[in-house]
Amino acid sequence: MDKRLRIAGIVGAIIFSIMVLTSPNDPIPLPEPPSAKSENIFVEILAENLENPRSIAVVDEKIFVTEKAGRIRVIYNNELLDEPLATLRPAKVFDGGLLGITTHPDFKNNHFLYVFLTYEEDQTLWNKVLRITESDNKLKDAITIFDKIPGSVFSNGGFLKFGPDGKFYVGTGTVSDSSHLPQDLDSLAGKILRLNDDGTIPEDNPYPNSPVYSLGHRNPQGMAWDKSGNMYVAELGPEKNDEINLIKAGKNFGWPEQECLGNEKYEGAIMCYDPAIEPGGILFYYGDTIKLEHSFIMASLRASNLFQLDPEEGLKSQKSILSGVGRIRDVVQGPDGSLYVITSNTDGKGFPDRTDDKLLRILK
Repeated sequence: MDKRLRIAGIVGAIIFSIMVLTSPNDPIPLPEPPSAKSENIFVEILAENLENPRSIAVVDEKIFVTEKAGRIRVIYNNELLDEPLATLRPAKVFDGGLLGITTHPDFKNNHFLYVFLTYEEDQTLWNKVLRITESDNKLKDAITIFDKIPGSVFSNGGFLKFGPDGKFYVGTGTVSDSSHLPQDLDSLAGKILRLNDDGTIPEDNPYPNSPVYSLGHRNPQGMAWDKSGNMYVAELGPEKNDEINLIKAGKNFGWPEQECLGNEKYEGAIMCYDPAIEPGGILFYYGDTIKLEHSFIMASLRASNLFQLDPEEGLKSQKSILSGVGRIRDVVQGPDGSLYVITSNTDGKGFPDRTDDKLLRILK
């Protein structure tokens, strides 16, 4: 079967009437019809029938995708392997399970993968970070390097990334919307954590002997750094007020006392979405394979688009790169400059077709 699709893009600009705090009764922002003057992009389907995929990691000719039920799937030389790299046993909760995945910066030598897993112990939900050693697309070893992150049925966070400083960053969610643990420095809930690659605490963290890098978060979903080393996080609001935050060491972003902005005690979001669009993975694109107006790329679940925008210009700069494939969960850049995207139509909120979910590669 020819798996190469020709999809019209880049589609028309998405313009929101007001940057921050529009009426919650407004409809979900939808893309305009494709412009006849726009160039075409090429999208290749690399994998189909993925079951609730959550996160992507790409290294050389290998792509690793987590499935919420506990499987780490491997796409090798653009083909989905029948056997998972590993099958773990996460808790069976609506928005928990096997979530984030990332590779070690020196993966070519050490073959380390990191995953975020929700589990249940004595009727209590927790999250932990596992470091997996991969060999020939199989699990060689797995150890827990960080544990006892409070778990939730609905808001576990779970995004993992290595930053340009070589440190390992973990986004954690809150136990419930009524919980004040995100404001508690002694709790790991509602935080951005900064760790060494073995799970120990760096000596230069903002709080002594603490993994906490920033606090006051609800449900972090994506992390990215620009060329200057500035860290950005995409975060889900409760029903509206999704946020893009510029993260600063030791700062408090307000949840649950603040949504987006308005309280001088806390850091304010640089972008706020009301109505919600449910942001997923984010990145800064610095390749030359795909011609884009803006370098900041964001997957969106509820708005069912892959967006490009300029964080300094805000929502008025937002345009769609890809639509028409349903909910989009994560996006990463490959070594060759192409973009890899996973859909999320089997997550209980979408309308899957018979081949969902998919791993897509944007080639141009």
